Amino acid sequence: MDIEAVDDRVAAAAFRRLVRHLRHRADAQNVDLMGLAGFCRNCLSDWLAEASAGTLDKAAARTAIYGMPYDEWKARHQAEATPEQLARMAESVRRNQPA
Repeated sequence: MDIEAVDDRVAAAAFRRLVRHLRHRADAQNVDLMGLAGFCRNCLSDWLAEASAGTLDKAAARTAIYGMPYDEWKARHQAEATPEQLARMAESVRRNQPA
């Protein structure tokens, strides 16, 4: 099945579940998500802002994803990235670019 054929209500429910899961798993660092999958909470918030056609700015979209202002989440949960994490993230992000 093509993702475009999935009902919007079903897709929205799955998206909200993903967001709740990421809020619960604050131990999963964004740099690690980027290193493994090439996207993170910030990516989701950017995609949400883009999809809103201007009704959500970047700060509002980040609050929607993080469940609190981004700076507050960073202070509570974000650890300093290691050189190894940054290298994995850079390699993963390179793979995001179309060939």
